[in-house]
Amino acid sequence: MNTVESLGYLKGLIEGLDLDEDKKETKIFKAIVEVVDNIILDIDDVNDELDAVAEQVEAIDADLGDVEDFLSGESFVDEDDFDELEVYSLTCPSCGADIDVDEETVMEGKMECPACGEILEFEIDADEE
Repeated sequence: MNTVESLGYLKGLIEGLDLDEDKKETKIFKAIVEVVDNIILDIDDVNDELDAVAEQVEAIDADLGDVEDFLSGESFVDEDDFDELEVYSLTCPSCGADIDVDEETVMEGKMECPACGEILEFEIDADEE
């Protein structure tokens, strides 16, 4: 039996005694039951708040883990969550430098050759997107 059930049982016992409402003992019993009832309500409120705090602490802990990974040089982004970008190899027509370009850069449409500074433009075929 949990605390709420026990309190209900206690209330039932007191009511079942058919005590005289005007007697001091009856008033004391009812006051004690009321105090216990209030304590249970307060404990329930504290438990609800504690659950909310625990959720916040878990979120902070996860964020802190990401920060620790970042500071230690480990990736804080789960790479399995993202598709890897395709890498293209090309040769600069001006200087002949071999360049590896990722898909994101190609989608931007142009870039500067790291060797000679020539602007390289990419044509994006709409059928390939």
